[in-house]
Amino acid sequence: MDTPVSENTLTEATVSYENSAEEATQSASLSEGKPKGGWRDYLSVTKVGITVSNLMTVFAGIWIACDGPLPLGTALLAMLGSALVIMSGTSLNNYIERDLDVLMARTKTRALPEGRISAQSVLRMGIILGIVGTLILASLNPLTALLGIVALFFYVVVYTMWTKRTTTLNTLVGGVSGAMPPVMGYAAVTGTMDATAWVLFAVLFIWQCPHFLALAMRRADEYRNAGFQMLPAVRGFEVTKRHILRYTAALVPVTLLFYGLHEVGRVYLIGMGLLGAGYVALNVSGLFMKDTMKFARMSFVYSLVYLVMFTVLVMIDRV
Repeated sequence: MDTPVSENTLTEATVSYENSAEEATQSASLSEGKPKGGWRDYLSVTKVGITVSNLMTVFAGIWIACDGPLPLGTALLAMLGSALVIMSGTSLNNYIERDLDVLMARTKTRALPEGRISAQSVLRMGIILGIVGTLILASLNPLTALLGIVALFFYVVVYTMWTKRTTTLNTLVGGVSGAMPPVMGYAAVTGTMDATAWVLFAVLFIWQCPHFLALAMRRADEYRNAGFQMLPAVRGFEVTKRHILRYTAALVPVTLLFYGLHEVGRVYLIGMGLLGAGYVALNVSGLFMKDTMKFARMSFVYSLVYLVMFTVLVMIDRV
């Protein structure tokens, strides 16, 4: 005897079949290497926010290097070439870390982990951006191009491919590439690596350590699950807090070296002195704060304010 089938049952079966068919179609599309991502997905792997913040420091380096009127042509080429090199690094970073990004809530919805764009297209884009950016920098002078290559190598090979997965010293290694943009801006104008250029490098190198350690504290569980050897994930929050304080205490006197080099005046000296004192005080208080995530958030935000104000005060005082 046949069993009667209700209309609801038929509807549910139809919906289930359609969903299965849609999933199968999507899987087939991805397996054929034909993701359906748009230009926004390709733009997202270049990490526009990181690129913009680094370009601020490139411009600061250009501004410090100028003894007279801003060389507009040089500045535009330096900014464009630096932007392309930075976007190359972030694209290749996305390509290399796509296997671990799926394990982190912060990154699993990125275009590559979700399969909206293909890994090979991102790899090609990263290589092309790096080559074009380096050629633009080379049109200014060989030193600027060399600095761009060093920054790209440290970020992609030494930091992303090696130390980030093997040692808690990865923050220091990543700091090398992150400190290059202002030096590239400076070298684009002067073509030299003098004392001012090295102080620029030192400021950005040291600044990145407390900045990224505060971020790593906020994402410690995710980094641990993904296998990244970030200091708070491996050695805990208390050790990380002490490291943040030490780096901050070293940062303040280094930023004031610009005054000793007669590159800036009293506005910068007073402004950065006050900001530095506030930064140290905040991180001292962090040693006693019970709400670790609140401290990490406060320290991270303050580090961003510190960098922005460093750039602004340099430009104001040079005027």
